Amino acid sequence: MKTVQAMLAEAEAVVPRISPEEAKGLVGRPDVLFLDVREPAEVAASGKVPGALAIPRGLVEFRADPASALHDAAFDRAKTVVAYCASGGRSALVLKTLKEMGYENVRNLGGFKGWLDAGGEVEKG
Repeated sequence: MKTVQAMLAEAEAVVPRISPEEAKGLVGRPDVLFLDVREPAEVAASGKVPGALAIPRGLVEFRADPASALHDAAFDRAKTVVAYCASGGRSALVLKTLKEMGYENVRNLGGFKGWLDAGGEVEKG
């Protein structure tokens, strides 16, 4: 049986991290999808990276799969997906799953607080 720590270690081993400074240079690019996987109340309370698609972790696979009735056209396997959450754990797990679904270019921004601390812009959630 796997523990959460083991699952996180596996995800972090296959999903590269990106610094807030690197991520700032990607905001607004048409070939990059920012993905906020926090719960709606978290996004409403703190805002999000400008232009980020806010989808709770439990729905990402359904939105990312073109064969799903819930597919979101913003998902494109040709784009780089930069995900974040509150601390980086949920985003690491989501990005590992997206890699398994054929999204090759994934990056974990980690926690939203790191974005804020680095002076990243915020769009109201």
